Amino acid sequence: MTTNLRTETAPRVPEPRHALEVRGLVKHYPGVKALDGVDLVVRRNEVLGLAGENGAGKSTLLKALVGLVRPDAGEIWVRGEKVRLRSVVDAADHGIGMVFQEQSLVPNLTAAENIVLGSEGPGVRRGIYRWGTMRRLAQEQLDKIGSHIDPLARTDTLSFADRQMVEIAKVLRIEERTSHPPVIILDEPTSVLESKEIETLFTQVRRLREFASVVFVSHRLDEVLDVCDRVAVLRGGQSVGEVPAEGAAPAELHRMMIGSTGSDDHYHDGAAERSDEPRRPRLVVRGLSGRTFQGVDLDVHAGEIVGIVGVHGSGREDVCRALFGAEPTTAGEVELDGKRLDLSGTRAACAAGIGYVPAERKTEGMVGPMSVADNMTLTKQQARCTGPVVRPRKQATLVDTWIDRLSIRTPHRGTAIQRLSGGNQQKVVLARWLVAGDVRLLLLDHPTRGLDVGARSEVYRLMRELANSGVATVLLADSLEEAIGMSDRIIVMSDGRATTEVAAPTGSKPTPLDLVKEMV
Repeated sequence: MTTNLRTETAPRVPEPRHALEVRGLVKHYPGVKALDGVDLVVRRNEVLGLAGENGAGKSTLLKALVGLVRPDAGEIWVRGEKVRLRSVVDAADHGIGMVFQEQSLVPNLTAAENIVLGSEGPGVRRGIYRWGTMRRLAQEQLDKIGSHIDPLARTDTLSFADRQMVEIAKVLRIEERTSHPPVIILDEPTSVLESKEIETLFTQVRRLREFASVVFVSHRLDEVLDVCDRVAVLRGGQSVGEVPAEGAAPAELHRMMIGSTGSDDHYHDGAAERSDEPRRPRLVVRGLSGRTFQGVDLDVHAGEIVGIVGVHGSGREDVCRALFGAEPTTAGEVELDGKRLDLSGTRAACAAGIGYVPAERKTEGMVGPMSVADNMTLTKQQARCTGPVVRPRKQATLVDTWIDRLSIRTPHRGTAIQRLSGGNQQKVVLARWLVAGDVRLLLLDHPTRGLDVGARSEVYRLMRELANSGVATVLLADSLEEAIGMSDRIIVMSDGRATTEVAAPTGSKPTPLDLVKEMV
C-alpha cells in the first residue's frame, strides 16, 4: 500500500509595500513646533522627493529618521515594523542611512576610513587596520559613483565637492551592513556638484531604486522632478500634499510650498536702469596670482554684479577668497576706489569695506553656539555699541529689523544660530554685511546654496538693492542659470585663468550651453 505524503509549507509572508512610514510625527523646540503631525510614506523601490521652504521641518524629519532627534509623539514604521530609532547606528541596523547637507566626515581621517567608519568588517583585525582591505572596501563604493578620489587621501585635503562624493560613498556601505533593502536619504546632495557630477549621482540614484528606496531632498525643484517618482511637500511642520513627479511643474511645487507660484522673473526683482556712461571701476585686479590661479585681471564697477563661472578646480573660489584676504597671493595688484588694497588678512579687508559670504557657512561663516544677534553684528561691533559700551537695545532694534526684512525664521534673536535651519543660517550670514552699512565690495560665494525658492528671491532682491545703492558685487553663483539671471557681466575661468568675458552689460544674455562651451 502506497501512501502519498503532502508536505505542508507555511504561507509566504508578503513583503510590506512600504519601506518606511511616518505617522503623526511631532517635535517641539523652545518657541517653535518643528514637526506638527507629519505623515510620510516611502514605498519600496521608489525615489521620493521631499520639498519645502527653509524651516518647513525637513531637516528635523530627516534627523528623526536617522536617530538624531527623538520625536515627542508619532510613530516610525520600517518595512511594516514599528521601531524606535535611538541613534544613527540603530537606524543603520534597520537599513536607513543618510548623506547630510552639512558634511559629517572626520577631517583628519582618510577617505577610506570615513567610508567604512562604524562598519569596518574585514578592514580591521584585532584592532589593527588592514590598509589594503580598507582601500579595497572604500574603492568599491567610490567606483559605484564614478569617483576617482584616492581612498587614502586625508579628507581635509579634499575639495568640498570631493568630500560630498565621499559622503555618498560612505552611506552606500549600508548595502553591506544589512540584509534588508536599504532606505537611503540624500539631503541636498547636489549643492556643490558640477553638472557632470550631478548626472553621475542621478545615475547612481536610479540604480539604487532597483534594490532600495531613496528619499531625495533638494531646493532645486527641477532636479527633484527629474530624478523622483513622487514628491511630498512640507509647510510649517505639516504635510500639505504630494504629487507624481511625471507631468508636474516646479511652479506647482512652489505653490504648495509657500502658497504662490514662482517665476524666473525673481532674478530681475529690484533691478534698475543704470547709466552706460564710462566710469572708473570700483575694483581693479591686475595679474593676481595664487596657489590655484594665475594672472587674473578683473574690473567691477560700482553698482555692477559680475559673475564668475568655471568648473570645479577652475580657481574661482580661491580668487574670491584672496580678495577677502583669506587666501595668500604671490603676485598682482588690487585697487579699491583707486587705493591699493591690503590683502594681508580678513581684518584689513573688512576695514576697507569688503564683505564676504563663504560657501561653507558652518565652518567659515558663523559661530554655532553664539546667538543670531551676535553673529549678525560680529564684524561691526559699533553696530551694537555706543563708544566702548554695548547697548543691547540698540543691537536688538537693528537685528530685529533684519530678521523681519529677510524673513529669518528663529524663535528669538538670542537663539543660538546652530539651531536654525541651513537656509536661515545663510540669511544671518548675509545680513551681517547688510548690518554693517559701509560695504563697498561684496563677495558672494554661492550665497543661495541651501535656500528654497522664496528665500532665493529675497536674496536676489537684496542683491539688486545693494547694486542699485552702488555696491560692487562679485558673484559665484549656485547654477549657470543664476549667474546668467543675476549678472551684468560674466567672466569665465578655466585652469586658474580668467579666459573669457561672455556677456556685456548691453548684450544679449548667453545660454548655459554657451557658458559650458567656454568653461571646458
